[in-house]
Amino acid sequence: MRSRSNSGVKLDNYARIVHQTILQHLDPVTGLLPGSSEQPHAWVRDNVYSIVSVWALSLAYRKNADTDEDKAKAYELEQSVVKLMRGILQCIMRQLDKVEKFKYSKSTSDSLHAKYDPRTCATVVADDKWGHLQVDATSLFLLFLAQMTASGLHIVYTQDEVDVVQNLMFYIEAAYKVADYGMWERGDKTNQGITELNASSIGTAKAALEALDDLNLFGAKGGPGSVVHALADDIQHCQSILTSMLPRASISKEVDAGVLAIISYPAFAVEDMNIVNKTKEEIISKLQGRYGCCRFLRDGHKTPKEDPNRCYYESAELKLFENIECEWPLFWTYLILDGIFTKTPDQVQEYQEALEGIMIKQKDGIRLLPELYSVPPDKVEEEYSNPHSVERIPMGQCPLKWGQSLYILGNLLSEGFLAPGEIDPLNRRFSTIPKPDVVVQVSVLAETEEIKQLLLKNGIDVETVADIHPIHVQPSRVLSHIYARLGRNPRLGLTGRPYRRIGVLGTSKFYIIRNTMFSFTPQFIDHQQFYLALDNKMIVEMLRTEIAYLSSRWRMTGRPTVTFPISQTMLTEDHTDLDPAVLATLKKLQDGYYGGARIQTGKMSEFLTTSCFSHLSFLDEADDLAQYLDHLLAHAAPKKPKQQLGALGRFKAAATKTKEMVSLMKTAQDLNVQNVNMYLPNKLFRSRQPSLHLNLPESSSSQGSQAPQKETGIPRDASGAIDYKALVQLLKDTQSLQDQADILYILFKDKGMDWDTGLHGKGSTVRSLFTDLYEKAGELKQWGLIRMISGVLKKKVEELDSACSDLLAHQKHLTVGLPPEPQEKTITAPIPPDQLAALIDEASNGNISVAILTQEIMVYLAMSIRTQPDLFSEMFRLRIGLIIQVMATELAQSLNCSGEEATESLMGLSPSELKNLLHHILSGKEFGVQRSVREMDAGVSPAISIHHLGNVGATKSERAGISKLKSDMKMAERKLSMTDPFKDPRLSLTDPVNELDQSVFFKGLQSQSLDVENIESGRYRLPSIESLDIPEKSMVAKDTRHGQWLRRRRLDGALNRVPVGFYQKVWKILQKCHGLSIEGFVLPSSTTREMTPGEIKFSVHVETVLNRVPQPEYRQLLVEAILVLTMLADVDIQNIGSIIHVGKIVHLANDMFYKDQRDLGAEEHILEKDPSTGVCRLLYDSAPSGRFGSMTYLTKAVAVYVQDFLPSGSCAVQ
Repeated sequence: MRSRSNSGVKLDNYARIVHQTILQHLDPVTGLLPGSSEQPHAWVRDNVYSIVSVWALSLAYRKNADTDEDKAKAYELEQSVVKLMRGILQCIMRQLDKVEKFKYSKSTSDSLHAKYDPRTCATVVADDKWGHLQVDATSLFLLFLAQMTASGLHIVYTQDEVDVVQNLMFYIEAAYKVADYGMWERGDKTNQGITELNASSIGTAKAALEALDDLNLFGAKGGPGSVVHALADDIQHCQSILTSMLPRASISKEVDAGVLAIISYPAFAVEDMNIVNKTKEEIISKLQGRYGCCRFLRDGHKTPKEDPNRCYYESAELKLFENIECEWPLFWTYLILDGIFTKTPDQVQEYQEALEGIMIKQKDGIRLLPELYSVPPDKVEEEYSNPHSVERIPMGQCPLKWGQSLYILGNLLSEGFLAPGEIDPLNRRFSTIPKPDVVVQVSVLAETEEIKQLLLKNGIDVETVADIHPIHVQPSRVLSHIYARLGRNPRLGLTGRPYRRIGVLGTSKFYIIRNTMFSFTPQFIDHQQFYLALDNKMIVEMLRTEIAYLSSRWRMTGRPTVTFPISQTMLTEDHTDLDPAVLATLKKLQDGYYGGARIQTGKMSEFLTTSCFSHLSFLDEADDLAQYLDHLLAHAAPKKPKQQLGALGRFKAAATKTKEMVSLMKTAQDLNVQNVNMYLPNKLFRSRQPSLHLNLPESSSSQGSQAPQKETGIPRDASGAIDYKALVQLLKDTQSLQDQADILYILFKDKGMDWDTGLHGKGSTVRSLFTDLYEKAGELKQWGLIRMISGVLKKKVEELDSACSDLLAHQKHLTVGLPPEPQEKTITAPIPPDQLAALIDEASNGNISVAILTQEIMVYLAMSIRTQPDLFSEMFRLRIGLIIQVMATELAQSLNCSGEEATESLMGLSPSELKNLLHHILSGKEFGVQRSVREMDAGVSPAISIHHLGNVGATKSERAGISKLKSDMKMAERKLSMTDPFKDPRLSLTDPVNELDQSVFFKGLQSQSLDVENIESGRYRLPSIESLDIPEKSMVAKDTRHGQWLRRRRLDGALNRVPVGFYQKVWKILQKCHGLSIEGFVLPSSTTREMTPGEIKFSVHVETVLNRVPQPEYRQLLVEAILVLTMLADVDIQNIGSIIHVGKIVHLANDMFYKDQRDLGAEEHILEKDPSTGVCRLLYDSAPSGRFGSMTYLTKAVAVYVQDFLPSGSCAVQ
């Protein structure tokens, strides 16, 4: 017999270890691996990790086979792997009802279980008795299923099982917004069953989706039907959130060693090497000890201070676990594998030697890896005072099979039995290699021959939709419908992918469906769904951001191709030329560089050879789908579509007259359309707002006499009640859209949405007339009207829930409504669209304008955080109500107009202008707002221009961000387009009375326009934006440098912007006092016993207390006072008092400031105090530095306040 080679002998030794530690424990029936004799359940995560060493050993035997017996051994090992993986698949298939529910609910009660009975594959714990929702466990199973299939194993046998895997991909594809219990099954580290977003779950899900995308689950023998698909946009969402989270692991864990699994083997989910290195350094510096790494800071598991009779911890108890957390050798196995994959042999050697020293050697020579090392109970005090000094004892399972398996894998790799590529056949290890520059291909299409000629006239040669036949162009929602068929399996009760929008990565490929080639337009162009697409500047802006996103996030083979159709709406109003914004963009695209990306423009046929293609073979067998696709294709030709509810397949941008174009929006009523909203300069619209919370009197007739007919123009009958028939006739006769809206609003309030006016025969309900009016307003780009009607029709922004989820996934909490609580509602977890819209309505207090504006701003914030996450650093809670208030204030001050006028201006901004204003406010840079006058058919409508102010060539006043009114707005001009013939003219901007009324508006924002005062004696009247408390201007100063610091503080306060490192400093100061009192709310020092300084949870907690202060500028002064206090944290003082009242410090500073100013002869009116806080407005407006700076006085005030606690003779605070 041939003697064994040296490598054969070594492999046999590893086979013996694997058999004793893992294989002999596998259940003979199901192939699953029980945890231990005390815990006989089979955990999904542990099972997958444990079988990895068996798989690796089978590959090593196959590669290094000396004899046929070795090949047989390899096969036997492979089959053990297949059996265990199929055992997990069987467990999951018994819970498919949960997979189906979870796709829609994302609820912890609908999640797959984390552990099963190894003998029967049945569940072992009730849904609510365990932290089952662990996205990383399901994802890990899918990741290794993909890797093992790619290595040649056959794990999936039938088409039904292929559908199960496809639906499991849907189960994990939204991981970036699913709060789960994470790798350690406990969620928030207080172990109270609170779920949170976990970087380890998101990273593993991203890796699994990438690994499975376009993989044939039947291996080399499979056909197109066994291929599974992931959507690139979901993968990139996960990538974005990971990048924004790391090195933090979750809200409550500033660092977690479990993240090693996603920055290195097995997931390799992070593409930025700097983030990988930074995260690894954080883990090693904060968590590494002499026996391994702690899981996370203040982890009480199995420590001597943990109460074994309780599953949860008290919040203040966590401090007890500091410095005595158990250390897990498991993490060193990850660092060994990391060293192998990154080719750093020193790291491999260092951790292998460290492991050898702490593994437990048995009599038979096998070394076992214990679960963890704990501090002995009698050595706790010694370890507290001198961390990492005492000898620890092994506890828990020995071996921890998961760790033992990874240890064996590391040895097989480091000894050369396997190459890294053999256990990573899908090449995940190359994820950090820099990608080549992406060239974005843009194919511009003209909707009609006329538009093609117009473009040609401007030197742009394009094809029409008809020219590109046989390629079919469809809107993106058709692709969403097609993907909804993916993974559908009625026999198993699986419905396929939930209908969700497809992002720009998905629409930038060509698709081959049943031998037909499709191209899809980006989602933002779809008029039917997203009516921001009516604003051409917004379309251009969205195109720019999508192209920039594509160029940074494209990872597929081939170039991305954006199909950009030019429709009738992109022409000027007389249809003789292109809209200037669109034309300028098309010319920039031809330059080859746009939005920071390299661009190639050309005809679609020219791009076929270089583009990315996807073959959606799952549609090939569907019989009923043939009809569905035929229906789509029949309507794909560029006819002029009239409004048709079910015509999903229309190329919606194919209308030739503006009216027809706008009719496309009829359907939008049933789809949650983007609400843009405005506050009309029209009385009844203004009066509409409080409709939801006015206690209306018994009947309208009883108060009719109080409203003079001549003033309102509302027709009445003999008894003084409203004559509705005459009102309908008036509706028919009037040409003014504003009047029509007013009349419809009265009918809506008194008769309801479904009242038949009989205007055009039967069926002309108030709702249908509002919808028609909405189309006309869209045609004329009257944004105020569009927004208001959206509000009345209760339209919802289609993107609302995904915008909210995006912001939450970036660890930003949202508040809607204005402070204080309870009116200001906080959103900390994704909620369904209907509930979200209802919450916004409730928080807006029935104010339609605020409600719609809140939705719109939420969408813009989500767009900004996706492309410019840096704008949001150090902000953990976005307060949308305050942001709206600040926007209105900015306009009021910049345009030197009343709050009411500013509110109207805000509501009348086009979507692109509103987004621009929001962006400028977020950016923190100085900007100016000017009013310009633009000619329109109906007369003169005010327009606002917002522009960045650099220092070059700008006057001081402009640098302060306040530009003067460039052109006086005369009342006569405004009346042409803004008021109704029946109503009295209102105050003009330049009317001196306005200055007087301004203060009344600012205080309560009661509408001061003459014509609203008595309409129906309050039945229709409501304050314009009643809750928007725009601060009163204390002085109208010629030198507009006044107000610069007040404005800055107001913006920072509203945005919760604080200096970098602020929260960590607050944590330090809390350790030296009993707490900080802010406006009656105490931030206790015990907070530091639960939370560590780097936790987002702590930052949010501090922010919540600060947010109790309703005035943003006063909040910011409190932040400055706390900042001065934190300087004491670095001074060697043990204690600086009991509870520090921060408000008292600010008032001390204010009194000193006031006294100094009076001594210098300042007049009383200059030193006017804010009635709500008692602080001098001038102090709000003083620069931080300088002799009279706010920080100077705050520092003095802190010195006075804490001097009793300073050591005698100390001069700690200057």
